[in-house]
Amino acid sequence: MTPKAKEAKLISPPPTIAETDDSDPAMESMQEAVKTILLGIGEDPDREGLLRTPLRVAKSYQFLTSGYNQSVEETLNGAIFTEEYDEIVSIKNIKLFSLCEHHMLPFYGIANIGYIPNGKVVGLSKIPRIVDMFARRLQVQERLTTDIAYCLNDALAPRGVAVVIKAYHMCMMMRGVEKQDSVTVTSCMLGDFRTSTRTRSEFLTLCGSNSLLH
Repeated sequence: MTPKAKEAKLISPPPTIAETDDSDPAMESMQEAVKTILLGIGEDPDREGLLRTPLRVAKSYQFLTSGYNQSVEETLNGAIFTEEYDEIVSIKNIKLFSLCEHHMLPFYGIANIGYIPNGKVVGLSKIPRIVDMFARRLQVQERLTTDIAYCLNDALAPRGVAVVIKAYHMCMMMRGVEKQDSVTVTSCMLGDFRTSTRTRSEFLTLCGSNSLLH
């Protein structure tokens, strides 16, 4: 390879977003909707910087709502095992990102999850995957919290499940009341976590009082 050819190869532009199948009706509809929004806010969808924006937005929403195409069975993938452990299993600081169904703006934060096995445990990596499956849908934080809790409760039939989510909502920070420091906390306690103050307190102590994003 000549030096000039090598130089040309090095300065060639990076790969762009992969093209999607133009025959996909859902992708076509989303791209047309984005063009309509651009026109509605007074922009020109045909100017250089926006030419591929409808495709990018469509692909973004396709990923951010991919939880609709996932099932609990596929997510758990059989990773439930017989085990006689009978104390709290807790995973904290699970980062999550979701879209508020009212404004389709992001909310983000952490989930702290615990359960008390009743003869069955689940592979630890499956719990964050369950969080992602439900978070990657249009949500309200309250429903997201109970979706996760009841999913684990149904899958494991444990002695108890606890889910606490702390999140910042862009619909409150960027618009409306514009309160940038407000944090929303939701919880769902099932089984022993609901009936036993001591068990609930132990879980909350395990979660700690770390700040939302650390």
